[in-house]
Amino acid sequence: MKFTPEHIAELNLLLQFDISSAATGIKVHSNAPSETVSAIERLYQKGLCTLPDGGYLTNEGIEMAEHADKTLRVLST
Repeated sequence: MKFTPEHIAELNLLLQFDISSAATGIKVHSNAPSETVSAIERLYQKGLCTLPDGGYLTNEGIEMAEHADKTLRVLST
């Protein structure tokens, strides 16, 4: 299995959340690129964030964002 463009969009959004603070969320505006709007909706449907346009990460979302961050750091070295 390989990362699809949809997976990459979701991972990039997870990386935009501040994982050091559970009180910091994001908002994806309706005029954002359609790939971004679709990606945040998918993250919401998967239970990784609290609102269909972003909001805050759920506990599982925090865990996934931490994994995404670690993956990016390892691949960037």
